[in-house]
Amino acid sequence: METRWIIAENVDKQLVKSLSESLGIDEILAILLVQRGITNFEEAKNFFRPSLTQLHDPFLMKDMDKAVDRLQKAMNNGEKILIYGDYDVDGTTAVALIYTYLKNFVNKKKIEFYIPDRYEEGYGISYKGIDYAADNGFGLVIVLDCGIKAVEKIEYANQRGVDFIICDHHRPDDVIPNAVAVLDSKRPDCEYPYKELSGCGVGFKLVTALSMRLGRPIEEVYELLDYVAVSIAADIVPITGENRVLAYFGLIQLNKNPRPGIAAVLRQAEQKNIVDKELTISDLVFLIGPRINAAGRLEKASDSVRLLLATNKDHAEKLAASINDLNSKRREFDNAITEEALQMIDADEKMRNAKSTVIFNENWHKGVIGIVASRLTDSYYRPTIVLTRSGNLITGSARSIKNFDIYDAIDSCSDILEHFGGHKYAAGLSLKPEHLQEFSERFEKYVSEHLEDDDLTPELNVDIEMDFTNITPKFVRILKQFAPFGPGNLSPVFLTRNVVDAGFSRAVGNRKHLKLSVMQQGNTDFVFSGIAFQKGDLYERIHDKEPFTMCYYIEENFWQGKTTLQLNVKDIKF
Repeated sequence: METRWIIAENVDKQLVKSLSESLGIDEILAILLVQRGITNFEEAKNFFRPSLTQLHDPFLMKDMDKAVDRLQKAMNNGEKILIYGDYDVDGTTAVALIYTYLKNFVNKKKIEFYIPDRYEEGYGISYKGIDYAADNGFGLVIVLDCGIKAVEKIEYANQRGVDFIICDHHRPDDVIPNAVAVLDSKRPDCEYPYKELSGCGVGFKLVTALSMRLGRPIEEVYELLDYVAVSIAADIVPITGENRVLAYFGLIQLNKNPRPGIAAVLRQAEQKNIVDKELTISDLVFLIGPRINAAGRLEKASDSVRLLLATNKDHAEKLAASINDLNSKRREFDNAITEEALQMIDADEKMRNAKSTVIFNENWHKGVIGIVASRLTDSYYRPTIVLTRSGNLITGSARSIKNFDIYDAIDSCSDILEHFGGHKYAAGLSLKPEHLQEFSERFEKYVSEHLEDDDLTPELNVDIEMDFTNITPKFVRILKQFAPFGPGNLSPVFLTRNVVDAGFSRAVGNRKHLKLSVMQQGNTDFVFSGIAFQKGDLYERIHDKEPFTMCYYIEENFWQGKTTLQLNVKDIKF
């Protein structure tokens, strides 16, 4: 599929010059800063040197005072507290965070966690979970990473005499559940300055507020930032503002002193040199996130919470080995289902030519359909919903493309849905089988009306064009300080023209990928190694020294105890 390159517009030259001089940095780096909204020395200082003092007062969040009052009351009266969270990484890290903090102040017999079963109970607060709390004497339930739309469930909980504090970050409906407190900065009536916290981030704000009320040392709360960093990475929330600060210090914690459970996961992922390698957001996304998720996808997510809470190394190793096996099984499932789905689309002319993909097979594993939806979106670059059977309902996961709000598209069909929720780029839904055909047609109609053909061409955003001569040790050293990278602060993409093989490029991985050795024509002083995934078919032209233009980002490659500079090539055009 041809990719359209979008090169960033020019920024104010005077501003760039001023920033370059005041910081003593290359003008290209100054341009990258201005593109990120950084225009003066003070803003640059805050960007390069994040500080925990940049975090907002948690009591600015609507209902925070009510949440802390009710939690303190439960603690003072010796009530039983149930910590209830979603079965994904964000939910399980949030549960682990709240549990880890509260166990310092609450009798262990008075605190418990609960993760709903993906298959029996589905997403969010369940009637079964409410009954469990009521039947076992829990006076207070703290819900994490779900609950913002559970209006009827909270009414039921109120009837059963169980109080709820909801900590969520998803978009609410018009009616807010009648819980004791509902913490969600996306509430229209919430004036909290930052709107993009993860579910675990909202939980972190709750314990921060509790710590302030109890007069405890704030360092006790900061020790939990590793959980928040994992949630930010895995839930793909923007790494801007407060999230950038939380991720920055969470990564420091993970690198300095990883919890036994996380260290065990990394060992299982065969990252045996974790002491030598500095963990990045990318490592959390690709090494830790999928493994923590695997338990909830295939079996019980409570095992992931136990892993995150583990304090004994041997116990952590056993849990991590079990979860790693589940992750391998999960990978087999999602590869097989993706292949089957691609064949189904390829064989159906109507599906091939549609602007959206809505695909259903009642035998597909519910735990991996979200991953499959992401893979299909990558393959066909259009809004995608993958559906399977779950009891009497059809349930699905949705993934979107740039600038298309899939939540709004699903919302337009809400009258025939049993349940839906999520974000602009990812959502979940369930419906009765008799509504499947109508839903598919209405969803496609909505997509067709809101997307032009051009929108269905993948784009690669390029930050700046430059020559290889700009890639000096000082340049790379400062560029590293732009991290942590992620949505809202992506690793800068560079464009370089007149690139040729330096003589050592080769096709690798069954000739699917390229291991490059490249330079610009006529300049043998700057030769760089690179990797270009899925570009193996270009090997002959590159080997023949045909000049090309390439887009890439600069990264460090850690291999067999050595760290080297590598250009990660996103696209090549001759």
